[in-house]
Amino acid sequence: MTERTRAEPGYPDSAQRVIPFPSAPVVPQVTFDRAELRILFGLYGRRVAEGEWRDYALDFRRDKAVFSIYRRTSEMPLYRVEKDPKLARRQGAYAVVAPTGLVLKRGQDLARVLAVLEKPLRVV
Repeated sequence: MTERTRAEPGYPDSAQRVIPFPSAPVVPQVTFDRAELRILFGLYGRRVAEGEWRDYALDFRRDKAVFSIYRRTSEMPLYRVEKDPKLARRQGAYAVVAPTGLVLKRGQDLARVLAVLEKPLRVV
């Protein structure tokens, strides 16, 4: 009787040398990071406290992330804050979009882009 060596194909540990079937590459999803969410929810919280906004939605797609702001849950969003990394070097990754599709402001800095949604200060 002959002894088997580890190099032989019939050896029980040969399953460790199986080449896995190649899978589809994982496509990264665009999301808002913690700092961006802090800025978004800061503005959202102030406007909810004023009684103007009531609901929001977050959509994360392969090409962009969207923060939608609603006056009522059943309506179309009042505003959409979009993050599109493809436009980061050209026009800016962030945009505030009106319900009609009009881009109100676009830029590189989220806080400056959201300034278009802030109420102007009034003299009392």
